[in-house]
Amino acid sequence: MTFDLESIKIFADGADLAGIESLYALPYIKGFTTNPTLMRAAGIDDYEDFAVRLLGVVSDLPISFEVFSDDHDEMEKQARRIAAWGDNVFVKVPVTDTHGTSTGETQRRLADDGVKINVTALMTERQVEQVAQHLNREVPAFVSLFAGRVADTGRDPIPIMEASLAVLRDQPQTELIWASPREVLNIVQAAAIGCDVITVTHDLLKKLPTLGKDLEQFSLETVQMFRDDAVAAGYDF
Repeated sequence: MTFDLESIKIFADGADLAGIESLYALPYIKGFTTNPTLMRAAGIDDYEDFAVRLLGVVSDLPISFEVFSDDHDEMEKQARRIAAWGDNVFVKVPVTDTHGTSTGETQRRLADDGVKINVTALMTERQVEQVAQHLNREVPAFVSLFAGRVADTGRDPIPIMEASLAVLRDQPQTELIWASPREVLNIVQAAAIGCDVITVTHDLLKKLPTLGKDLEQFSLETVQMFRDDAVAAGYDF
């Protein structure tokens, strides 16, 4: 099996600045995303300072930062402030607030004013249809559908992703993101259906060397790993 890493845009998903600097040098990394949860896990306590430092490294690839207010007016203010940080910045706007109310009008106002947004946390085709109505055909945008979380519920995300691609087909400036992948296979699956982008965590990116690996060789290496660990642990009977 062979797989062309250029067959889909891979965006590194994380908040580790050193890791991002290393990944930025890789030719198959085409952009970056982060979110408040990843930033908190990385110990980031100054949102704007982190963003400015990150943009000092990544100045020519798309990078997404998320608003964190639950109030729609404040959400819009935050989005405009974030957008001003750089021309390559996309502003992550959640598909709804925490009460389930659509952020559609906020999406529309931002898009109509030329703000590049990344509408995030979608999980259904219906949500994609609603978001599509609020985006501006002339302004670049991303729609992040959390395929990994869909799969966590026992549902196959591929039909939803394929239907979502069809919804966005007549909006050439809008790209669909396969978000929250759980395994390297998801990269292959996303590319196979023609998905535009997949976000991949730093830990999952470390597994890319296994793409297309000979399975018998992989089996042998697994046997060797178990044996080496048993010896290193000093197990005996």
